[in-house]
Parts: sequence; C-alpha cells; structure tokens
Amino acid sequence: MKKSLLIHSGPLLAVVLWGNSFIATKYLVVQLKPVTIISMRLILAIFLLLIIAVIQRRNFRINLRSHSYILLLAVIAVFHLWIQVTGLKYTSASNTGWIIGTAPIFIALLGFIFFKEKLSFINMAGVLIATLGVLLLISKGDFVSLDFLKNIGDYLVLFSSFTWGVYSIVNKKISVTYSPLMTILYLFIFMAVIILPFNINRETIDSIYNLNMTGWISILYLGLLCSGIAYVLWAQSLSRMESAKVGAYLYFEPFVTVIGAWLILNESITTNALLGGIIITAGVVLVNRES
Repeated sequence: MKKSLLIHSGPLLAVVLWGNSFIATKYLVVQLKPVTIISMRLILAIFLLLIIAVIQRRNFRINLRSHSYILLLAVIAVFHLWIQVTGLKYTSASNTGWIIGTAPIFIALLGFIFFKEKLSFINMAGVLIATLGVLLLISKGDFVSLDFLKNIGDYLVLFSSFTWGVYSIVNKKISVTYSPLMTILYLFIFMAVIILPFNINRETIDSIYNLNMTGWISILYLGLLCSGIAYVLWAQSLSRMESAKVGAYLYFEPFVTVIGAWLILNESITTNALLGGIIITAGVVLVNRES
C-alpha cells in the first residue's frame, strides 16, 4: 500500500508543480523579458540536475548521434517556451492552464497525420469538443467577438500547445541512448546554449539585479522545482508505470492552475472559464481514449 502510494505521488506532485508554474511566470513577465526567464530557469535546472547526476554517479559519456537528436529537441523546446512565456504577458494564468490542456490533442493529430497512428471516431469527437471549449474560453462566451489582436495571449498559448505536440512527437520517434535524467540534462544545456546569447547585455543584467523577492522566489520555483524536481519525478514515474497511466495525471494540471491563480493572483473563476475548462478536459479525455 505504501509503495503504491509513493509511486503515484511522483507524477501527481510533478503536475501540481507544473500547474503552478504559470502563476510564477505571470509574476515574472512584468519584471523580466521572456528569454531572460527561460535562461534563468534553464541555468538553475542544469545546476540541480548536474548535482543529482554526480551524486548518482551517472555516465557522462557522449554519443554524437543522440546529441544530434537532443539538439533538434532543444530548438523546438526553446521556441515552445518563448511562445508560451510571451503569451502569458497578455493573458491570465488560469486561461493558460486550460488552453495548455489541449496539448494531448495536437499530439494525437500530429501522430495521425505524419505517422498514421490510429484515431477513432470517439477521438475525433474529442478534438471537436475540445476545440469548442477553447473557443468558449478565448471568446469569453461571445463567439462573435473572436479577434486575434484582442486575444493575442490566448492564441500564443494555444500555439505553444501545438509546438509541445511537435516536441512530443519528435521526442517519441527519435532514439536516444541516455537515461531520462541525462537526456533532460543535455537537453537543458543545449537550450541554454541556444538562448543565452540573446541575454548577454546590460539591460538583462540590470533587470536581474533589480528583481524583487517575489521574483526571486518565482524564478527559483521555476528552475529548481518545475524544471528540476518535476522532470526527475516524471522520468522516474515513466520507468515504473505505463506511460498512459502517467499521462493521465496531466488532466489535473488545468485545475491546479485555475485554483492556484484564484488563491495567489486573485484571478476570478468565471462561469465561462469553468465551463470552457471542463469542455476542454472532456475533449482531451476522449482524444486519448482507446478505441
């Protein structure tokens, strides 16, 4: 009983940490540029994962073929994070949580289009239902008011769900010889190398120097807990449980974000937001349902 509880607590804790990451990011986007937030998050995560790898005496042997695949993933991941963090400047953390919940739908559609993976009638119905939920959320119940310029944050976050789908499909199809921990470590290192050149300037240094206490707590939370601990917990869970069972915990993420945004950011939970979120979640469940 205790062993089972310990196994299932891993993915649940990871989802709770990720669900609140949008709240921490929302605090930071008013003080730092998106690329600076991503850079600091990566540096902290690399530092933590490197310590864990050394303590666990991991093999640091380099495989050039695996590194080339990880570099591809790094390019996609950097683009994904930049879009997502930028979107949070223009929309609420709760909206972001609900919209990000559509990522499994893009994964299913991309797998169907490019790799001929099966997509049943129920799965397709789920896509349509989740799309309706996203439109309800973005339009705030008034479909006539849909306008890209007025809802740029929601659209950017929605596009980041698509880029996460691309990342997941590529990650699923490539072959890497490293352990999950070492793959994540090398991935973060490549991402940092890609994005750091855009942050080496006086303006960035001044913004970090002037970061307030809430900002430092937020960046430490994102780097050490969301990118560091959560990724390790998720990787360990995948090694102990079936991927479908681990992935099911992601359905809790939007609810964690909405509740956290309500408690911490004082964001209101409107009827349309709650209804839209429930519709999105129902659609995602149907998309991932076995035939």
